Amino acid sequence: MSSEDLHAPRERLTDQTIATHQAIVSLMEELQAIDWYRQRADDCDDAQLKAVIVHNMNDEMEHAAMLVEWLRRNVAEFATQLDKFLGGEGPIA
Repeated sequence: MSSEDLHAPRERLTDQTIATHQAIVSLMEELQAIDWYRQRADDCDDAQLKAVIVHNMNDEMEHAAMLVEWLRRNVAEFATQLDKFLGGEGPIA
């Protein structure tokens, strides 16, 4: 974990805050990787290479989903918001 991402001195943060920070930073990195792979796949002219890139992108989606699940299990308000918005049929906002 990169300490420059912390906005308060590490020694003043709880273990839960540090763990949540690690999960959030990891989730951000996974989402960025998904975006990069999708762009590369769109730009790729070789069908076999494109299939590999899409496979890699889907792996990153799995990683992101696992991190969201960790956040759901470990951050009560995150769980509340996921319950509120996931799986619905009506307007999101």
